[in-house]
Amino acid sequence: MTVAALPGARRPAVLARLAGLARTPSLVLAWVIVLIAIGWALFPALFTAYSPIVGNPDAGFAAPGAAHWFGTDRLGRDLFARSVYGAGTTLTATLFAVLTGFGFGSLIGLAAGFTGGWADTVIMRVADVFLAIPNLLLAMVLVSVLGYSTNNIALAVGISSIASFARVMRAEVLAVSARDYVRAAYGLGVRRWGVVLRHIVPNAVSPVLALAALEIGSAILAVAGLGFLGYGAPPPTPEWGLLVAEGRDYVAVHPWISLLPGAALAAVVLAAHRISTSFRKDHGR
Repeated sequence: MTVAALPGARRPAVLARLAGLARTPSLVLAWVIVLIAIGWALFPALFTAYSPIVGNPDAGFAAPGAAHWFGTDRLGRDLFARSVYGAGTTLTATLFAVLTGFGFGSLIGLAAGFTGGWADTVIMRVADVFLAIPNLLLAMVLVSVLGYSTNNIALAVGISSIASFARVMRAEVLAVSARDYVRAAYGLGVRRWGVVLRHIVPNAVSPVLALAALEIGSAILAVAGLGFLGYGAPPPTPEWGLLVAEGRDYVAVHPWISLLPGAALAAVVLAAHRISTSFRKDHGR
């Protein structure tokens, strides 16, 4: 009876969560924006019939309208198409950056918190050095060393966030390690790695996942910012930061070239931040 009742028991919780979501229009709108951006990244051809690379020189600097929703640039390329295809470049780099920071930062924080002693001290002092440097500045230095490309931007942004993930993971590992059920597991003869994998990691990783959600918006801005500065993929590759940069010389006369791709970028960043704050509240952060 208990097993059969489990699926039904889950339904009220799911319905309550959906009802709570419906009572927060801003969160619903944020999810809609993020899902549209993901759709742009995965299936760009479903959203536009124009090429992001090839334009019509006779239609250069066309204002936004029914034919071109975001207008066109100086080469007659459809800016909406470039924004749609640019989502794939920017969001892929963002995902890689967040996964890099989360993966390496979690492992380093776990090692520091679990081993303790001099290893913990050395790791945390190195992390403090990286935390003292602004993430964007550190990413710029790393890209300058690695070379200019979107892949290197993603790697640099990910590396610059490792210290933040490591510090949060270490703090959670120390807190979980002091709990009674962990001590009881040791008392029952469970090996150290068994305690780590069964008790410490599952209970310590939740706040780190919440931090990863918070980092998505920042990573999008960092990737786009470095693209704007010219550290990313060279033209004509569509990338959100590059799209904003391409219109900066025409802001006074053709503002839509930078304004509309920039508005799309801002909408996605704000939506990601709104969703991440809801995750943070769910985890008590």
